[in-house]
Parts: sequence; structure tokens; C-alpha cells
Amino acid sequence: MTDSLFNIHGKVVVITGGTGVLGGAMARGLADRGARVAVLGRSTEKGTPLVDLIRKAGGEAMFVSTDVTSVDSCTAALADVTGKWSRVDALVNAAGGNQPGATATPDLSFFDLPAEALRGVMDLNILGTLLPTQVFGRQLSQQGEGVVINISSMAAIKPLTRVVGYSASKAAITNFTYWLSVYMCQNFGEKVRVNAIAPGFFLTEQNRFLLTSKETGELTARGKSIIDHTPMGRFGEADELIGTLVWLLSPAAKFVTGVVVPVDGGFSAFGGI
Repeated sequence: MTDSLFNIHGKVVVITGGTGVLGGAMARGLADRGARVAVLGRSTEKGTPLVDLIRKAGGEAMFVSTDVTSVDSCTAALADVTGKWSRVDALVNAAGGNQPGATATPDLSFFDLPAEALRGVMDLNILGTLLPTQVFGRQLSQQGEGVVINISSMAAIKPLTRVVGYSASKAAITNFTYWLSVYMCQNFGEKVRVNAIAPGFFLTEQNRFLLTSKETGELTARGKSIIDHTPMGRFGEADELIGTLVWLLSPAAKFVTGVVVPVDGGFSAFGGI
């Protein structure tokens, strides 16, 4: 007998930031398990090869060029997805990131961080989660069922040195997850669920050369500090997010809403002693 608890076969899952390292791994992992995946991102150059890779492996996928900070762009993306697959079953808000101008360093004091850089990080992380959720969440509410999964961060649980804009915006995403989970249940019923994943430290395009040396590949001082404070003693692999993602999307989590699940190798549990 087939176990239906973790079955996501045929589900239409929209992934913003789907062309990034983590978002791309999520897209491939879900497609491998039979989900129909809509990859949303700015880069056609990255999105098209990813979708081709999924299709060659026998999965179903489409790429939609989308600006997650624009309601009009998200609305157009929704029309493309429903035009192809008629419905949306889940939204994964994986778009986000940081930028140097919103990061306090020895050469750039917190007091001198430019407002436009801070605003850019806030817009990408907060509005880039809120606005797609307004658009795709409305579709889920009209259907009376569906799942929203936000991507928070360890920076929301234990604010990290230097990344002030990123930490503040990810904390806002955690708060929004709690708020929206209650709102959806109270207004649209128990079948519209909202949760989040808080990844620990994974090497991505944005942080690789903060954590490892570009020349040697050895850990930087910051990278070593992170490993020293991660009980498992290593960085995460992108596909290690897929199990938690599948669980939250599947019937196995039908009584789970309003939670933020750390996938962090024990980082959030360790006090450093």
C-alpha cells in the first residue's frame, strides 16, 4: 500500500527565488516527488536551464520571470501558472538575500549604513514575501485550501553580527508567519496553513566567500566560528531542506500551522559552552 502521508504528487507549488541555490534545490526536490513546480525568479538565464533539467528528469516545471517586490509582476505570474495548471496548491517564499551596503563592517559603521541599501534588503526580504503572499494567498483562500511556506533564517532566531538589515527583515518574516497563520485559519478555515523554515548555514552564492576563502577554499574566521557553534560541525547541504519542505506541504502536517522549523545542524540549540 502506498503511504499517502507525505504524498505531494500532482501538487502545484510556486517557488519564488527558485533560481537560487536553495530555491533551485527545493524545485528539483519537489519535482522529483511528483509536484508540478513553477519557478519564479528574475533571471531567465538561470531559470530556463533549471526547468529544462527538471523536465529531462521526468518532472513538470515552468519558469516565470517575476519581480517579487511588484504586485503587478506577481499577478502576471499567477495568471501564467493558473493558465497552465488551473490552480495553485502551495507558495514557497524562497526569494530573499542581503547586500554589502546593509552590512555593518569595520569599514562601514552601522551609523553610516545608507538608507537605500537598508531599504533594498527590507524590500527584498519583507515585501518580497508579503506581496507574493497577497497575490497567491488570495488564490489559496478562494480555493479554501493550500499551504504557504516562508523562508526565515537563523538570523531571526539569533541575530548575527554585521547583517543588521538582513537579521531585522528575517525576524519580520518569522513574525509575519505567525500572524498570517492565524489570519488564514480564522478567515478561511483550517485547510489554509502557513509555516516557515529557518535554515542554518548553507553555502550559497551570496555568502560563500564570507565563509570560505576564494583562493584556498579554507574557512574564514567567520566560517570557522559558525562551524564551532554548529554541533554537527558542518554547513548544510541544500537538499537537506527538502524533507522538512515535503513534510510541511504534505497531509502529514495537516494539523501544523504557525510554526518555524529550524534546519540548522543544532546551531539554534547550542549556547557555545
